[in-house]
Amino acid sequence: MDSNSGATPSQLIDARIKDLGDWRGETLAHVRALIKQAAPEVVEEWKWRGVPVWEHAGIICTGETYKSVVKLTFAKGASLEDPSGLFNSSLDGNTRRAIDIHEGDTLDETALKALIQAAVALNMSVKAARAPKKAKSG
Repeated sequence: MDSNSGATPSQLIDARIKDLGDWRGETLAHVRALIKQAAPEVVEEWKWRGVPVWEHAGIICTGETYKSVVKLTFAKGASLEDPSGLFNSSLDGNTRRAIDIHEGDTLDETALKALIQAAVALNMSVKAARAPKKAKSG
C-alpha cells in the first residue's frame, strides 16, 4: 500500500514533484501546468504504484519520471496528428506514443497544448461513439 494513503492524486503528484527536487520535478510541474491550461477540466489520477495520470473522458497521458528522462506517454498517441513532431519515443506501437524530455530540452508549449487538446477531443469522440443509441419510438 502507498505510504501516502489517504492523499488525493493531486497531492501525490505534488509530493512526487517535491521529492524529485531536480530538473525532473521542475519538468513534471511544467508539463502538468501546460496540461491544465490546455484541458482545464482534466482529472489527475495516481495509478500503477506511482504514475501521475491525466484524464478527460479517458486517459490523455501519463507522466513517468526516470533517471535521465521525463516521459509523457499518450494513451492514444498513434491516432493523434503530431505536425510539430513532438513524439520521439514508442513510435513503433499501434496505440501509444511518447515524448521523452531530457534535461535542458526546450519544449514546444504550443504544440504540446495542441496535442493535449487533440487527445481530449479524441477521447470525447470515442466516448460519444460508445454512448447507447436511443430507440426510435413509433
